[in-house]
Amino acid sequence: MDSEATGRMLEQAALDLIDRDGVLAGLNLREVADRAGVNRGLVYHYFGSRRDLLRAALQRTAAERRTQLLVEDGPHRFGDRMTRAVRGCLRYVTSIRLVLLLLLDGDPKLKVMPHRDTTQDRLKGDIAAGYVAADVDPVALHTFLKSVNYGYILARSAHAKEFGIGVRELDERFVALLERMCASLDGPAVTAQPQHDSASPDDPPR
Repeated sequence: MDSEATGRMLEQAALDLIDRDGVLAGLNLREVADRAGVNRGLVYHYFGSRRDLLRAALQRTAAERRTQLLVEDGPHRFGDRMTRAVRGCLRYVTSIRLVLLLLLDGDPKLKVMPHRDTTQDRLKGDIAAGYVAADVDPVALHTFLKSVNYGYILARSAHAKEFGIGVRELDERFVALLERMCASLDGPAVTAQPQHDSASPDDPPR
């Protein structure tokens, strides 16, 4: 087996264990090696440490997301961007958990906003075009978007269980409430005309 294939197997094993055990359960490198079916020493040979393995797995899943999720160009309501972002993140729950695990682990190289400049340009364009109110702070808006996504993904299953409802049902109710809340940020270009959203719900800004 070549080194690239072995690395991919170890990264996938790490993702599978995080998906199974959750973020705060930690990650046992011996169990990763056992799940991948390789010698335990290869984990350290290829990655050196638990953090390096997690970072490599995150980079791979991020690359996969980039091939499927495009940043929507052109002006949009923040509510539209927000709901698309949530729905998009729901497709990559394990990746979000991995980001949070690295964040809790104090990884100094982690970027929670890897596409910060692009997204900031989009949000500023929304404000300039009148789709978002002119007095809204784009930095705070971006932080709100990322924080809501990360927080909801981390706790959604626990919330659904405690309320005694299905996770999918909670997703829809949560997104509907977000849309209502974000409507308060609409600018004059939206309030002056009927609202419609022609973009796919699976195209979140990153």
